[in-house]
Amino acid sequence: MIRKSRSPYPGHVRVTFELPSCVWADRIYLTGDFNNWSKSDLPLRQDRNGVWQAMLDLPMGRRYEFRYLIDGQWRTDSHADGYATNTYGSQNSVVIAELPEEQLPIESTPLIRESQPVRPFSSQVVPRKVAAQPIVHAAA
Repeated sequence: MIRKSRSPYPGHVRVTFELPSCVWADRIYLTGDFNNWSKSDLPLRQDRNGVWQAMLDLPMGRRYEFRYLIDGQWRTDSHADGYATNTYGSQNSVVIAELPEEQLPIESTPLIRESQPVRPFSSQVVPRKVAAQPIVHAAA
């Protein structure tokens, strides 16, 4: 399973790669375009519930091919964004570093805006107008 969320790094997406606790393995590695297909750079770690996880902050808008190396056996993620045929006759998983629409940052408008003059400033003195007199109603 792949989960995507906002990254603390601007222009990046946090991608969490997960395999369920029912996967019995001694070692699982994440390998792909993002680490030059290194077979040992990115180990998945088991949390206390047994779920295998690795988390990466990937540059937004890019497409990456990857696979899992589970105890020396190559595996494809069935929950990936897509698949691509590799030179070995099997398929690589594909993840696209984009956030789902509901997680995109919302542009907020500032509460305080810079003030702008309503009319151009004039150094000319303008005479004061006589203020309107209040209307007083007499009691009947």
